[in-house]
Amino acid sequence: MTTTARPTWSTSNVRPDHPDAVQLLREYMTEMVVRYHRRPALPGEVDEALAELPSNDLIDPSGLLLLAHHGADLAGCAGLRWQPGWAELTRVFVRPAHRGAGGGAALLTAVEERARAAGADRIRLDTRNDLVEARALYARHGYVEIPAYLQRRYAEHWFEKRLTPADGRAK
Repeated sequence: MTTTARPTWSTSNVRPDHPDAVQLLREYMTEMVVRYHRRPALPGEVDEALAELPSNDLIDPSGLLLLAHHGADLAGCAGLRWQPGWAELTRVFVRPAHRGAGGGAALLTAVEERARAAGADRIRLDTRNDLVEARALYARHGYVEIPAYLQRRYAEHWFEKRLTPADGRAK
């Protein structure tokens, strides 16, 4: 019997202006626009959303952007914005063809490792009502719903996960 090895997930830190990042961030924002409006994106609508919610701060020293590969395939992304003592999770996206294969978990593990290494004691995020799959992913991975920690146009749910230090000792 021959078994085929499943592709593994890997992540790398890139600038938001890297061509692969630009492509994934556009796909992410296209999905956000389509799901929000419940219709195909109108001409210029994705560009307007990208301008309204830029990702150009997801670089050192203000943040980071990770790209995920599933085997050789470009498959997803996630970003962190550094805050004093904590990190904000943003731009979590897995391409539809790679959903259900562990990409969301791989991205969360990678951003949590980087946040922990940078000294963050927790990760926070906001999301929308219609992003039920994202909310379920966060809950499965130990993120708990918290009161609003900020007000944004599209924020309807807020989550937080306390990070344990890399050595496993409680803070």
